[in-house]
Amino acid sequence: MARSDKAKTDTKADAGKRPPEPQRFKADKDQLLDFYKEMLLIRRFEERAGQLYGLGLIGGFCHLYIGQEAVAVGLQSAMTVGKDSVITGYRDHGHMLAYGIDPKVIMAELTGREAGISKGKGGSMHMFSVEHGFYGGHGIVGAQVPLGSGLAFAHKYRGDGGVCLAYFGDGAANQGQVYEAFNMAKLWNLPVIYAIENNQYAMGTSVARSASEPDFYKRGESFRIPGIRVDGMDVLAVRGAAEMALDWARENGPIILELMTYRYRGHSMSDPAKYRTREEVQDVRSHRDPIEHAAKELEKLGVGEDELKAIDKEIKQIIVDAAKFAEDAPEPDPSELFTDVLVESY
Repeated sequence: MARSDKAKTDTKADAGKRPPEPQRFKADKDQLLDFYKEMLLIRRFEERAGQLYGLGLIGGFCHLYIGQEAVAVGLQSAMTVGKDSVITGYRDHGHMLAYGIDPKVIMAELTGREAGISKGKGGSMHMFSVEHGFYGGHGIVGAQVPLGSGLAFAHKYRGDGGVCLAYFGDGAANQGQVYEAFNMAKLWNLPVIYAIENNQYAMGTSVARSASEPDFYKRGESFRIPGIRVDGMDVLAVRGAAEMALDWARENGPIILELMTYRYRGHSMSDPAKYRTREEVQDVRSHRDPIEHAAKELEKLGVGEDELKAIDKEIKQIIVDAAKFAEDAPEPDPSELFTDVLVESY
């Protein structure tokens, strides 16, 4: 068979291949408690970050993850730190916490301190940990998608069995560079999960007004990349989808997960979010909150209210300690302006 004919045959076979429908993860009591604690840690961390921003201790932009906790915890709890890689946009605090990174060094980075994970030079939007395989924190909308595809190429080139998880939002899903990355990722069948966190408003415009195709999980179809829509407010649904997607990406290449979620705060701390009603936000908080949802599941497994209150108290203390560490840590020496900068002579 000629090479061109074989390529056509492979393409036709590939076109009919679909991932299995993900199953909701069946967590035991200890696993669900871990998910609950991680989500609550993100929630309390972000609440404190909002307070520090209001006090002027965090400068620049600050994008909180409150409401979206189940996405990061559900996805990243299925990944292997040091083997798999993660890359995201500028709403990145929750993703770092979900990868087990110390809240103290994250909070210190937010306040621009020397002890921060990027030595205080990245701030809220640009945090990295190569040790954990966490590659940022990117301020340019959608830029992390081609970079994440590059990380997936590195996994495939090295043969290390790793998968890259590349987060982006419904706003970034309309960027041209996203589709260039899709095309290359499928041509090379790169091990990458494109996780679209659809919080329905991007920076402040609803999906209904900004997207001609609002079903973002379908956005890869013209590139033969399958997509699945997932309840991003249910940590067990997300975890189940993550396990399926990881298996698929390792064996077959790219896949898209559209996580239907919701942010409770504005796009950033400077956004009053007047494009939606308070009643809408309160309705989601009352009926779909991911942490409350997990708490009800834990009650079915025999975890009482007193135990949940004790967990909350413990986590609040962790956040108090992280904030104190960040406030007390010294600022970087001015000489740090010239470190970690690559200069080449020609």
